[in-house]
Amino acid sequence: MRTPDYSRRVAVTGLGVISPVGNDVATAWANLLNGVSGLGEITKFDVSRYEHKAGGQVKGFDATAWMDPKAVRRSESEMHFGVAAAKQALADSGFEITDANRTEVGVVYGSGAGGQHLMIESFRTLLDKGPNRVPPTFIANALVDSTSGMIAIETGAIGHNVCIVSACATGTHNVAEGAEAIRRGDCIAVISGSTEAPLIEVAHAGFGNMRGLGSPRPGEPLETVSRPFDATRNGFVLGEGAGGLFLEDLELAKARGAKIYAEVVGYGSAADGWDMIQPIEGGTGSARAMKMALDRRGVPADEVDLINPHGTSTPVGDARESEAIWTVFGARASGKATSLAISGTKSMTGHMMGAAGAFEAFATVMSVHEQTVPGTLNYRDPDPDCDLWVVDETIQRPIRYALSNNIGLGGHNGAVIFKRYDGD
Repeated sequence: MRTPDYSRRVAVTGLGVISPVGNDVATAWANLLNGVSGLGEITKFDVSRYEHKAGGQVKGFDATAWMDPKAVRRSESEMHFGVAAAKQALADSGFEITDANRTEVGVVYGSGAGGQHLMIESFRTLLDKGPNRVPPTFIANALVDSTSGMIAIETGAIGHNVCIVSACATGTHNVAEGAEAIRRGDCIAVISGSTEAPLIEVAHAGFGNMRGLGSPRPGEPLETVSRPFDATRNGFVLGEGAGGLFLEDLELAKARGAKIYAEVVGYGSAADGWDMIQPIEGGTGSARAMKMALDRRGVPADEVDLINPHGTSTPVGDARESEAIWTVFGARASGKATSLAISGTKSMTGHMMGAAGAFEAFATVMSVHEQTVPGTLNYRDPDPDCDLWVVDETIQRPIRYALSNNIGLGGHNGAVIFKRYDGD
């Protein structure tokens, strides 16, 4: 364990992704840039009796390419996605975990709900076949922290290991807390991120009854169901997947000649203390989280050039997040100013719940690294209650700092800021 140094710089040197828009970094990033939607009709269960039929499904994924087949059989897709994204990020970084350093490599990797599929399947087994047929391995594989444990098993990273759970802000908190663990001296590098597999029928029914799910524009295909900040938005759509970021001490990354995508420079976390579903009036909790992220290491608000917002496409949620952005950035946030770009990638992936923050951190890091803003799909009708510069087509522009913002059920707010690495 090293001495804490809160001026220690933290780099992103590896990325991994399993998502509705692709199961590797190159594919997912290309599809975001080209406006290729990952949304379509759910096939994981029969949607014929539901009004809402759309989801963001992971396609063409083989868990046994990433985990031992026996471990795959005992676990479920929430874990499979997370391990795959984490191992991709580690491989991308070029960092070699050895007996000499493995205690100094941490895992800060979360899930919003853990192995819900396993819990449901095991309960069905109990009802249908009796208690003696319930798998003895299901509990260990269904916990919210099971994936962080399996990542340690699969990679050999046996240092600091935690799973932070904060609903839809889970990914943001895990990535940012991973960076803080490096600054505290807990470890020299961290496998960070989050995973979720929420496309189960009971969740779909519950969110539908909550009146949170959206529908396409009349007469248009399912791909238009998610349209963040658009005046016609009417709800979100569930997506699944995982994101992984390999973080390490910048000086160590430079010494080994690592590719550096960006630096992690800001982190804020705040609660609404208001309602279990709706964000607080004015988005004040989210605004405090974003302001904390700016203040933590003195990031100038007028140098933040991009926000990847929570932007789920709900009428109230998007409006209150817009208010929060205005509170923090002022008139510079206005659509007419064309100064602070908004890139709503949930328009293509749906809401990946606990995995959203990690996937969106990946997208934000790539935006900084490539100096490119993915367009927000389906954005056509500006809403005066969401007066933001929502970029509707992919553009290239200078990006000094970019912020990823997430808002979770229960009033959890998280914000993380990435800085362009200029070689110094």
